[in-house]
Amino acid sequence: MSKYLLDKFLFTVDRDPELVERYREEPRATVEWWEAEYANRLLNCHAGEASTWLRFDDVEREALATHDYGKLFELGAHPFLTLTLFIAMFERDYPEPLGFQHEYARRLSHHKLPYPDIAT
Repeated sequence: MSKYLLDKFLFTVDRDPELVERYREEPRATVEWWEAEYANRLLNCHAGEASTWLRFDDVEREALATHDYGKLFELGAHPFLTLTLFIAMFERDYPEPLGFQHEYARRLSHHKLPYPDIAT
């Protein structure tokens, strides 16, 4: 398991409006594509520099592919990164103000302190 890779996915997808829409509409295909093309690229580095070992495990891949932000929280994905990406994807589906944020809080409400470790 790599909390770093989960957070990297959330961070990079959230910063590209086209990727946000792609992830919303085709989550499994987007996760597979991102893992193959971006997982091993270094952030903020020159083109051509990359690692070779980063991969999602099956649980991470499935949580991302099904938009399961509750599971992502349990896996240690940073809640701010998760929340901002999922707001961008799903806020429009909730007519009331802060509708998605309330749904997010409801889905995570069963967690008690201490929360999962979000340190990478």
